[in-house]
Amino acid sequence: MNWSGLESLLSGVNKYSTAFGRIWLSMVFVFRVMVFVVAAQRVWGDESKDFVCNTRQPGCTNVCYDHIFPISHIRLWALQLIFVTCPSLMVIAHVKYREGKDKKYMELHKGSHLYAHPGKKRGGLWWTYVVSLVFKAGFDTSFLYILYRLYHGYDLPKLSKCSLEPCPNSVDCFISRPTEKKIFMLFMVVSSAICIFMCILEMIYLIGKRMVRLFVTRHENERLVFADQHELTVIAPPRSQYLRADQNLAQSKMSLNNREKTNKGCTTTHL
Repeated sequence: MNWSGLESLLSGVNKYSTAFGRIWLSMVFVFRVMVFVVAAQRVWGDESKDFVCNTRQPGCTNVCYDHIFPISHIRLWALQLIFVTCPSLMVIAHVKYREGKDKKYMELHKGSHLYAHPGKKRGGLWWTYVVSLVFKAGFDTSFLYILYRLYHGYDLPKLSKCSLEPCPNSVDCFISRPTEKKIFMLFMVVSSAICIFMCILEMIYLIGKRMVRLFVTRHENERLVFADQHELTVIAPPRSQYLRADQNLAQSKMSLNNREKTNKGCTTTHL
């Protein structure tokens, strides 16, 4: 399997991921893919060759091996890594679709853009990203459950009893390096659990950020509506009206004084 090609393809997701998404991708390729390619394949390379049962009955060893290992750990982890990384391709495909749509819009509208940033997680891309996180966490959880059910709690016993046909009786079967294989299996399980936790944190971060943005937008709209409905009214008349009133009052006082003087003058002349 060409894991380097898959890594180069998924590295473009970093441009559209949050900090949690970048940590998740690093966890997948450093602690899971690298361990899988470098160490795990070599550890499990001899699982069928060095599987031994204390009998020479033809077919008994093969039947017991199939019963103890219904599916190889290596193949199960390979399927898990493929299923877990594929949802990230949904995000890349959606971004490419947006870029192509924006390019056609530019050609029709003489340079104006349909999307300011095609890779920004808004609208449909936000939903695609969240759905990809749900799929990634769901696939990891499903494969952990399958591994738990197949191997009875992530255990690899040093001695296994087998009494299936065509074995003549209950025979003892032994696998090679069971402790080393169990350590690698627990390491892959813990790595998967951490990746699930990172997906959950990223979903909480995205949903919380979306809710805060909606709350701020709603509060701003309510403030604008309140401002439109309660426009400022003029409580006091302008100062110029006070000046005119003062001038009219002064003129009325002057006219009143003139009338009093005139009345006094007229009274004096009559006497």
